[in-house]
Amino acid sequence: MASLKDAKCIVIKVGTSTLTYDTGKTNIRRMAKLASVLSDLQNAGRQIVLVSSGAIGVGVGKLGLAEKPADTPGRQAAACVGQCELMFMYDKLFSEYGHTVGQLLITKSDVEHPERRENLINTFHKLLDFGTIPIVNENDSVAVEEIVYGDNDMLSAIVAKLIGADALIILSDIDGLFSANPQTDEEAMLIPIVPQITPEIEAMAGGSGTKRGTGGMATKIAAAKLTTEAGIDTVIMNGADPTDLYKLTDGHSIGTLFKAAKL
Repeated sequence: MASLKDAKCIVIKVGTSTLTYDTGKTNIRRMAKLASVLSDLQNAGRQIVLVSSGAIGVGVGKLGLAEKPADTPGRQAAACVGQCELMFMYDKLFSEYGHTVGQLLITKSDVEHPERRENLINTFHKLLDFGTIPIVNENDSVAVEEIVYGDNDMLSAIVAKLIGADALIILSDIDGLFSANPQTDEEAMLIPIVPQITPEIEAMAGGSGTKRGTGGMATKIAAAKLTTEAGIDTVIMNGADPTDLYKLTDGHSIGTLFKAAKL
């Protein structure tokens, strides 16, 4: 994965299942390690954008609810509470390493409206010029079907394409793309490199994600298809140990690399 060694601007997406325990409470140790690694990568001269899920999941834990609310107002309320907690923690953790973060809550209409889209791109670039680490999430507190993407896998791909990133790294609770479902097939093998996303590759994707998250492999493949067609290398890897990002950016094979199309 030598191409990742040269990637200057990297979008990193982290899912709810990576940020929280099965209890719904925040995985503080993992968040702290992620902030440490991303700060170090920024110190090394890279530009980092973090697309972070978790607002609803963290809000559910903060509110002491047994599970994610089934109704839209309930999920929106949980998102309001959780987003505050999430950003408080990110601000505290990154500041310990001398880095400033900025929050961007995005809806589909922000990207599709030409003027707002241009303003959004300009804001991203100015934040990066200032050395800030933008932290992005969908605006779950006002989420309705017409104005959201539905999951942050696709949002991370949209962001990577918007800002012309060199790479997208999707951190998940799975090691990458397998030839079959590794939970049910003992002979399933990790696919280290996907030169092109074909219908056969898309067919390998399973269903939806965990009860705490919204995405599954299918949404990650769809995101990778968008970015690779835009000339952006994309990696799906396990986020359980954020220090694996060092190995990846040093050129080692981690997870599944979806090769960018040559434009």
